[in-house]
Formats: sequence, C-alpha cells, structure tokens
Amino acid sequence: MNTWIDRVSLAGEYVSLEPLTPAHEAELSLAVQDGELWRLWYTYIPRPEKVAEYIADALSMAEREGALTFVVRLKSSGQVVGCTRYFAIDAINKRLEIGHTWYAKSVQRSAVNTETKLLLLSHAFESLGVIAVEFRTHWHNQASRSAIARLGAKQDGILRSHQRSADGLLRDTVVFSIIECEWPVVKKGLSYKLGRAMEKGK
Repeated sequence: MNTWIDRVSLAGEYVSLEPLTPAHEAELSLAVQDGELWRLWYTYIPRPEKVAEYIADALSMAEREGALTFVVRLKSSGQVVGCTRYFAIDAINKRLEIGHTWYAKSVQRSAVNTETKLLLLSHAFESLGVIAVEFRTHWHNQASRSAIARLGAKQDGILRSHQRSADGLLRDTVVFSIIECEWPVVKKGLSYKLGRAMEKGK
C-alpha cells in the first residue's frame, strides 16, 4: 500500500474535512437525498441504501492505493454535506488527483467547494510537496467542468472513449491540472473568492 498520505483532518472557516469511516453512513445517506444526487447520469453518487457499499469501496481504495476520502462537514451546523478524495497517488513523481467529489444540492455553488478545494490544495502543495494536482470529469458534466476551471486549473486535454460507465456507455474524460508554479496565484484567487463569500454571508 502507498503510505505517502497520512490520514489527516483539515479545517477552515466554513467546513472541516475528516477521513471517511463506516460511522459516517447515516450522515452521508441524508446528504445524497438533498437533491437526489444519485439521479445524475454522468457521475456516480450512491443511492441512500448503497452508501455502506460506497464507503467500503472507498476504504478498499485506501487500503490498496493509499487514497484518502474525506467527508465535508459544515462547521456552523455540524451537518455532513458531501465527500471528496485524494487518489491516483504517485509518491515517486509527487502527483495526485482530487476527485470523487460531490455535495448536497443545498450547498452547491457556495463557499463550501471553494474552501474545500483551498484546504485540499494547500495541504497537497504545502505539506505533501506535490508538483501537480489533477482533476478529471465527464465531458457532459458541465457544472463540474466550470467549477474546476473557476478554481484556476487549466485544461490539459480530453481522453476520448476513456472509460466505460456502469451503464456500458463510453465516456470522454476532460483532464485539468494545477502545477506547483501556478499554486501561489491559484491560492490567492481562491482566498479572494472565499473572502468575498464571507462578506456576503455577514
């Protein structure tokens, strides 16, 4: 198993990120019901009754590959509103991917994603010393593509007929990345957006 990434918790002003455990099943089951997220055809988000299986799969990836899945918790209410993950870990080349990210509908397009990504990217570049962080999404997932671009990531390309989804259809995968020399500017942009969100929330 790749042990480069330790199980850490990360905390900001809006959210805290804590390593996923089976104890989060009930809270995640409630989160996926906010917007019936499992109905999205271009990504996989578990149905409420499949959350235990989803957690088991994530923990299996952690055991096999050193991946680390976080639940995203609102600090104001203590409510779990989503999940995100470090995976595709390459300790030799100091690269990783952030993905398997989803949020309850009520917090989408809010400060939650901005701060979550700021926490994950800060830890990756400043504590783990990565040289690149990658993001991938389905060609048809316009919301995800726009959200990744707003972070400051640049599109590297499109992998056509890259993967076969659960329904048997081939998906085109859009690849984005942030590299080490870009991180200071990306961080400044994310911090600015987060500050604006905090002002609006006053």
